[in-house]
Amino acid sequence: MTPWLGLASDAWASAYLAAATPAENPDGVVVIGAGGHAKVVISTLAASGTPVAAVVDDDDRKWGTDAQGTRVERLERARGGRGIVGIGDNARRREMVQALGLDWQTVVHPAAYVHPSVKLGRGTVVFAGAVVQPGAVVGDHVIVNTGATVDHDCVIGDFAHLAPGVHLAGGVQVGEGAFLGIGSVVCPIIRIGRWARLGAGAVAIRDVPDEVVAVGVPAMERKR
Repeated sequence: MTPWLGLASDAWASAYLAAATPAENPDGVVVIGAGGHAKVVISTLAASGTPVAAVVDDDDRKWGTDAQGTRVERLERARGGRGIVGIGDNARRREMVQALGLDWQTVVHPAAYVHPSVKLGRGTVVFAGAVVQPGAVVGDHVIVNTGATVDHDCVIGDFAHLAPGVHLAGGVQVGEGAFLGIGSVVCPIIRIGRWARLGAGAVAIRDVPDEVVAVGVPAMERKR
């Protein structure tokens, strides 16, 4: 994990991707996935001035369709390159990262604010209107979605997803793979466990254990 300096850049890596075509930009970023989340990833790349090399998906119903000016290709073994996973589902995003070997990029929308002291992991995206305050540490392949705020000294684990409008107070810990639903709030020093889920609009005033679903105000464990 390294401090954010814009779009991360390292050595090229081998991957399972659609084969390169003459139309691809060798300096661009390959987007894995062609669903709704990928649309926002592509728009964020465009806003940051980063070209899209290709958009690939394993859903044959999407092959040949248009993804904001780029034709969606089949996901298969081919050359490596710079990439980012445009999949909102945390478990599925982890599967793609484990299966592929790209040079994962960190992308921040120019309309987001990320303090210079913040550390952002590889493959993480920060969308428009988001704010990440001093001392925060954000892991690999995390989604800080539109308008989400992360206050000072928060720690966010790999593959977590903060949905639009999520607000984390200072010192919050979010475990690996946790999903915080749209508009949810986490009070200071609270821990959200690994692969836990916090419902839309919920307010966490106490810790949420690993793999628990918590909903409501205040957030309470939902019995299965």
